[in-house]
Amino acid sequence: MAKKAAEQAKGNGTRSGGEKIEKVFISEADQYLFSQATHYDIYKKLGAHVSEERKKKGIYFGVWAPNASRVHVIGSFNGWEEDAHEMKKLGPVGIWGLFIPGVQPGEMYKFLITTPDGRKLYKADPFANSAEYRPGTASVITDLRGFPWKDEKWMEARDGKEVQKQPMAIYECHIGSFMKHPGDGEGFYTYREFADKIADYLKEMKYTHVELMGVLEHPYDGSWGYQVTGYYAPTSRYGTPKDFMYLVDKLHRMGVGVILDWVPAHFATDAHGLAEFDGKCIFEHPDPRLGSHPDWGTKIFNYGKPEVKNFLIANVLFWLREFHIDGIRVDAVASMLYLDYGKKDGQWVPNKFGGNQNLEAIEFFKHLNSVVRGTYPGFLTIAEESTAWPNVTGDIGGDALGFTFKWNMGWMHDFCEYMKLDPLYRKGNHYAMTFAMSYNEYEKYILPLSHDEVVHLKCSMVNKMPGFQMDKYANLRVGYTYMFGHCGKKLLFMGQDFGQEREWSEERELDWFLLQEKSNLGLQNYVKELLKLYRKYPALYEIDDSWDGFEWMNADDAENSVYAFVRKSSKGIQNLLFVLNMTPVKREGYRVPVPSVSVKKKYKLLLNSDEERFGGWGNEIAGEITVEKVPCKNKEYSICMDLPPYGAAVFVF
Repeated sequence: MAKKAAEQAKGNGTRSGGEKIEKVFISEADQYLFSQATHYDIYKKLGAHVSEERKKKGIYFGVWAPNASRVHVIGSFNGWEEDAHEMKKLGPVGIWGLFIPGVQPGEMYKFLITTPDGRKLYKADPFANSAEYRPGTASVITDLRGFPWKDEKWMEARDGKEVQKQPMAIYECHIGSFMKHPGDGEGFYTYREFADKIADYLKEMKYTHVELMGVLEHPYDGSWGYQVTGYYAPTSRYGTPKDFMYLVDKLHRMGVGVILDWVPAHFATDAHGLAEFDGKCIFEHPDPRLGSHPDWGTKIFNYGKPEVKNFLIANVLFWLREFHIDGIRVDAVASMLYLDYGKKDGQWVPNKFGGNQNLEAIEFFKHLNSVVRGTYPGFLTIAEESTAWPNVTGDIGGDALGFTFKWNMGWMHDFCEYMKLDPLYRKGNHYAMTFAMSYNEYEKYILPLSHDEVVHLKCSMVNKMPGFQMDKYANLRVGYTYMFGHCGKKLLFMGQDFGQEREWSEERELDWFLLQEKSNLGLQNYVKELLKLYRKYPALYEIDDSWDGFEWMNADDAENSVYAFVRKSSKGIQNLLFVLNMTPVKREGYRVPVPSVSVKKKYKLLLNSDEERFGGWGNEIAGEITVEKVPCKNKEYSICMDLPPYGAAVFVF
């Protein structure tokens, strides 16, 4: 394992020809800015960096350990000899530094921290850019410079886009289980192999973004990357940092944005990680009621500490600048905002006003978004926030937290609960599918059907659906149509777009063999058509947070479990009508109210979910339907159609 990590990282040390090596050192100004939470380039100083002093090339090491009595650098370059290279404490902030000549990228190392009471702690570098392949725990010296980026057009265009008015269809993906090499140990694809496979798939399906789980270095596969030890390192499971750069660069050149799952809510307690880093709690809060998650067995960052805030904010900028990442999805935001999240009485401490709001976390989010989004307006910050916390996505500088988007967890819950129902009982829960529009204008939302919905005995998406096999797939097609028509950007977890029938597991690849089945291939083709429509028609994405872009035609037909609504474009042209039948009963001669502007117009059918090519029964819907002056549901005009069982119809007018 150690040999593999070292060999991988050595490939990282190459630099483009003629690139000058600068001397790295940590000044008093660096230390002061770090102590004020405003050193946004601190990752260029702390960690291990190629440097040159007195015409000798080597590595400069820097680490923050304010409570240490001594710090040594140990590694493969000095035989892990504990007294070979002692670091110097540079000032009152608690940063230690040392230049070691002759050391090169590819060498493994750790910081040996001696506590005031004489204990020795062997810690991985919090700012390391690469790590030893698990179960090894050493850091690996890495030179990130010199990668031949070719994504200039993408990067130049990104910050000029008004992201809320752009289409966003996100493919959430776990690299290690997307595809695997058969009979090859763990079977992981490298970042480069994965890049070639995923780029082709995303291009074919017409997704706009990919959201990658588990990229930040983590020790335990079963955590899916949500218990991190290396915030500044792409995991070595799939290759080197430059291999990961290749992945991002290729996706950008294919027109696909890259979002990372980012986990500032908590971190792993492994001995080599951040917990009690120098013998005391410097990254986490020292009070366990504020610094520990009892349910998760993890540590909570101390958001009131300037150096910790700096560590996290600079981390986002690091991924943005060094790896050209386009956004972050911030995990478990609710657990950060509420002091009593997942805790019982006596396990938490109220804030200074006696409430349960985490005032330091609130300030941290505002600081993060003002710096990152204020500097890079095209960069996405996405909150996975599961409560009714107000103003998650408002403007920077006010009362809002300042995120670009928020996951609409309420919509997700209502959708899943409704779609699981036997159709006989759907009429009694009809308004579960209309409720989300009542609060839609308060935030800028993403509609997520993520990995969390297909694990822990919750069933895959298709097996949540009622009925026999054809019923299940028909239900899912009409459900996805509702999702793509509803206000909000879209997110689907991998496998959901072709009807993965087993729950997801990080230990195995997706069941791609299912695409040999008519139902699965049909569902995949149907999702592909939805994605094409979504990207083609601005009515589906231009106005997502206002009633100007959405109008119910029939929200109240609980008896028939039919929904009808219109999505509108800013120019008032190529508007779309969605009609959805949530029962197995064919609705012949079903009348749908339409806007008064539809007079003398014909509605052209764009999509019928019941076509045989999608795995349906083949019930037909007229290709064009003429508007009639027949009142219906308080509308002066309407159209009449035959609506297939579990059928979805999309028209343009």
